[in-house]
Amino acid sequence: MLNQTIVDKVYLACGSTDLRKSIDGLAVIVKECFDLDPFSNCLFVFCNKNRDKLKILQWEHNGFWLYYRRLEKGKFQWPVADNNTAVSIDQRQLRWLLDGLDLVQKKAHPEVNARTIL
Repeated sequence: MLNQTIVDKVYLACGSTDLRKSIDGLAVIVKECFDLDPFSNCLFVFCNKNRDKLKILQWEHNGFWLYYRRLEKGKFQWPVADNNTAVSIDQRQLRWLLDGLDLVQKKAHPEVNARTIL
């Protein structure tokens, strides 16, 4: 299961990615194309051309996790942007994306950061 408790950021690889790539190939994309550290406490999410498959790369302690999700029906609401760019989203938006929703949910309750108790 996807461990989001140790995640600092979530990055989406805009455009499509050849998902025949495995851990090493995806880590090279993170390092060379996005100029990010694949060993950081981040999730790196990649989507195929048909938008029905995702791979998520995550470093944890002494090795990589590679998560793979294939939809039997429907498509992911993947953001349209230039290839070779990564956009940062929060974990809540990742949950929306994995549930088939758009990254922007205008009717969602806003996050509340309570500072005091009345």
